[in-house]
Amino acid sequence: MIATYPERIVCLTEEPTETLYLLGEQDRIVGISGFTVRPKQARRDKPKVSAFTSAKIDKILDLKPDLVVGFSDLQADIAAELIRAGVTVLIYNHRSVNEILNMIMTLGSMVGAGQKATELVEGYRQRIVALQKKTAEAHNKPRVYFEEWDDPQITGIRWVGELIEIGGGVDCFADLHWASMGKDRILADPLEVVRRAPDIIIGSWCGKKFRPEKVAAREGWHDVPAIRDGELHEIKSVDILQPGPAALSDGLDQIVAIIDAWQAKL
Repeated sequence: MIATYPERIVCLTEEPTETLYLLGEQDRIVGISGFTVRPKQARRDKPKVSAFTSAKIDKILDLKPDLVVGFSDLQADIAAELIRAGVTVLIYNHRSVNEILNMIMTLGSMVGAGQKATELVEGYRQRIVALQKKTAEAHNKPRVYFEEWDDPQITGIRWVGELIEIGGGVDCFADLHWASMGKDRILADPLEVVRRAPDIIIGSWCGKKFRPEKVAAREGWHDVPAIRDGELHEIKSVDILQPGPAALSDGLDQIVAIIDAWQAKL
């Protein structure tokens, strides 16, 4: 028998959708997450069958998928229900830059686009290596506080911290970015940010508009270097908080631009 690849794929999150489009395999996608923003044509062309922690199981089954792809333990209940219905499900649980690259490679191989996936990943790797060489020579690296949510205050996840370091910064809360769950990255004491004295603050409030004036007005924060120097920036969550191609391209580009601009002022 000749081996075949999945022909009807439902993507429960944005990153497999974006990856399949980049690989030219978008025709295999029959359903997507309602939170999908990238690429724009996916939102226009593909049926929306899930949120993040919930899904329209009947609608997914009606699409007769031969593969459903999702992300994180938060989608375990959706996956279990689909598995009980006889559907093949792949749930990634990646949290680092290297694991994002591995996800792209694995998904590409699963749809017969291994060579394209290799080329895509190699492009990301070359950019990362080039940036690491550049930043290794930097004498002044800004301390960066990345805020994933404001109430309660949640610091950045691992791949974000790694991208900050690749881009030439120092993640103020590198000790916390290893925690995969947001609840484990909550700052019990907001003044810990003050003590760690970030030079740059980047907000990405999971789809909610970042409000730098509210951050600057927090009690006891007026002496934080980032606030004193007006270094409060936003990166949209769709560009940085999805563990897929967007974070390695647009997300990293924005981090580099923010850090380069800070260094140019020295």
